[in-house]
Amino acid sequence: MSGTPHREDTPRTLVAGVGNVFLGDDGFGVECVRALREHQLPPAVEAVDFGVRGVHLAYQLLDGYDTLILVDATARGGAPGSVYLIELGTPGAEASQGAVLDGHHMSPDAVLALLDTLCSGTGAKPPRRTLVIGCEPLSVEEGIGLSGPVAAAVPDAVRWVLDLVQGDETGAARRLVESDDPGTARRETPAPTTTRTHGP
Repeated sequence: MSGTPHREDTPRTLVAGVGNVFLGDDGFGVECVRALREHQLPPAVEAVDFGVRGVHLAYQLLDGYDTLILVDATARGGAPGSVYLIELGTPGAEASQGAVLDGHHMSPDAVLALLDTLCSGTGAKPPRRTLVIGCEPLSVEEGIGLSGPVAAAVPDAVRWVLDLVQGDETGAARRLVESDDPGTARRETPAPTTTRTHGP
């Protein structure tokens, strides 16, 4: 769902849901964007389900966005359903990009590499800031539908997206500072069998 009309000089944000809905929890990003349709987004914010259409994402970014928020299944070794906030370009994030953005026909890291090439050829500018909101998958085997822990994490991830696009930089910064992984914030959404919660 897009925000209301905005002035041409207003910084634009693209929330991109990526993933393959036929591979179980890999559809996390797509489900999050669908859930965002229940909310009114601020002006100059667009939320789009790209699925595995990574080339389309790269070309859309040529239209000029200040911020890109990628929402994706993200395997980082945490408990299934753990939600992560990663700001690319921060210390410690670069070394993890291969693990963070992987698993699609046209994976987001490949999209960003393609975008750099396209920008070099067209004179367009890539997003000033790129964030990833990811969720630790339980299974990415063939099958439609999210596992229980990952489905339970969707509302949490949606709240993080809303915080970011509504300008809650204080909350986002606090999560980054409190993380034990540089450049990454973690919030674990517990499976139904446990009540333990980590993070704010």
